[in-house]
Amino acid sequence: MDGHVNDPNGPRIRIRHLDETNIDFVLSNTHLSVANSLRRTMIAEVPTMAIDLVEFHDNTSMLVDEYLAHRLGMVPLTSHTVDEFKLTRDCTCTDYCKECSVEFNLHVKCTEEGTRTVYSTELISSNKDVCPVSEGPEDKGIILLKLRKGQEINIHCIAKKGVAKEHAKWSPCAAVGFEYDPHNNLRHLDYWFEKSVKNEWPLSKNAEEEMENDPDAPFDFKAEPTTFYFNVETVGSLKPQSLVYMATRVLQEKLGGLQLALDEDQNPESNAMDDAEPWV
Repeated sequence: MDGHVNDPNGPRIRIRHLDETNIDFVLSNTHLSVANSLRRTMIAEVPTMAIDLVEFHDNTSMLVDEYLAHRLGMVPLTSHTVDEFKLTRDCTCTDYCKECSVEFNLHVKCTEEGTRTVYSTELISSNKDVCPVSEGPEDKGIILLKLRKGQEINIHCIAKKGVAKEHAKWSPCAAVGFEYDPHNNLRHLDYWFEKSVKNEWPLSKNAEEEMENDPDAPFDFKAEPTTFYFNVETVGSLKPQSLVYMATRVLQEKLGGLQLALDEDQNPESNAMDDAEPWV
């Protein structure tokens, strides 16, 4: 591994696998801090839509209101148009409106003998672009609850835009696999084994991407990882390629804000002139 990034053009991404809910890619020619920032941003700072408020008009099921409200909040919603919505704190409405939220209704009553299963796809959305995630027209989605004869559920839900650092229900990721230095050339596993590093930390498929160093060669204490292997699985609210793109954009916006703040701190005189009242 190189001790520094040599290519002035910056990081490179090579996609190894892509499907509806999973993306496997290699991020190279960058630093560990950048790769880890991308990982954390994908998990916690990419906005999605999720049910945030639940109004119960009738609930005679075996599940208490709070338990069912939590289940509804964790149902993933399609969020490919999430940029069209405002955050609640940025909206001018007093409660909710079509610019910052989407309404859902669910009214089911079991009138027959046996059990009536209620699925997430039975939630009726006010916006066709924001609805419970399903794998196809025959997929009924997630089981919300089961009703016996005579039991009824009638609720009104409000979905809002948010990020997972506020609540996990807004996370677009089911899991993010992250690995670097698969051959342990940098010896980062030397403190994390009992008898044998190779036996307790078997090589992953990512080891095929790199060469193993000669164990008898002198150790380079200045070496740093520059290649990182990601395997991202989404919950279905966003396409995996869209998730990576949006995370990169969020990271760029944060760095841009930091740069502006540093520029203002280094040039206090020019800022004072900008804030001064105009001459008459």
